[in-house]
Amino acid sequence: FIQMLRNTKKRDVLQLLRRAPEEMLPFIIEAAVAAQSVASLAALSEFLDFGKEPKSLLEKFLYAAAFSPRPSGELLWLVLDKLDGKQLAPEVQEAGIVAMGSLVGKLCQQQLCGLQQEVERGVKTILTGLRGAKKESEVVIYLLALGNAVLPETIHTLLDHAEEGPTAIATAAISALQRFPARHISGKVKRAMRRIFHEKRKSYEKTCRLAAAEILLDNEPLPMDVINILLAANKMETEMAAFLLLKVQNSLR
Repeated sequence: FIQMLRNTKKRDVLQLLRRAPEEMLPFIIEAAVAAQSVASLAALSEFLDFGKEPKSLLEKFLYAAAFSPRPSGELLWLVLDKLDGKQLAPEVQEAGIVAMGSLVGKLCQQQLCGLQQEVERGVKTILTGLRGAKKESEVVIYLLALGNAVLPETIHTLLDHAEEGPTAIATAAISALQRFPARHISGKVKRAMRRIFHEKRKSYEKTCRLAAAEILLDNEPLPMDVINILLAANKMETEMAAFLLLKVQNSLR
């Protein structure tokens, strides 16, 4: 079906979308996203009205885009265009931001960062949204998008939120940092994780401390980090101590 859509003209894809039974629409939308031909994306652009369509259908489109294994710049452009400057239901807005981050990350994996306007626009949209976010829940969604994008230039932003943010924001920022490969976990990142785990500046929830310890143990740990984590585990509740001991044993193996 996807192969058929790749060889179908825009007007025919659009006709298929408009005439399909309601229960078939999610399947056809997913297939059109997977096809990623100029015609199928143009048909989706015309068919999907983000001001009118049912939320479930819009979310289906956005998640299909997010999970696309090798997305095109045109697919990211379509997502950006549909989200730009529109008042959307919160669920749709959140799905769109997360999808944006995922698409940016996958396009950068294809070595297209800096080569496509869509990628630059996507990164700028996420960072601008993060700076302008007022609610904690909004900040968390933008941090999730940065975690999906895995862009080294955003590590500084993630560290700021990890150390200074309230629990939900700090947890999301540290989770985003966990997505980065070892080559990007620099001395600066490790120093911040030590401060969080050992609570040098302020108290942190155990989820934040455990995630910080994981980053230290999963990325070429220093012997002193292992020793200090084990010493700190002695003063923790049983579940946390057991978790850290298991992580240390895995690192040693």
